[in-house]
Amino acid sequence: MKPNMGSMDRTIRIIAAVIIAALYFTNVITGAVGTVLLILAGVFLLTSFVSFCPLYAPFKFTTRKP
Repeated sequence: MKPNMGSMDRTIRIIAAVIIAALYFTNVITGAVGTVLLILAGVFLLTSFVSFCPLYAPFKFTTRKP
């Protein structure tokens, strides 16, 4: 896997994941929507740590600077 995420992209995803997790654990978002968003937050964290987004790959899209 060749990294395809830049530092700004990774930072935004981490911040979004932290916000979603905080809202979920403070019971602001609950139910099925809360669960789906929490899973999405986990995906955001995972892709941020490995610097690879599988949705970018088929389109040859990258946010990394050359």
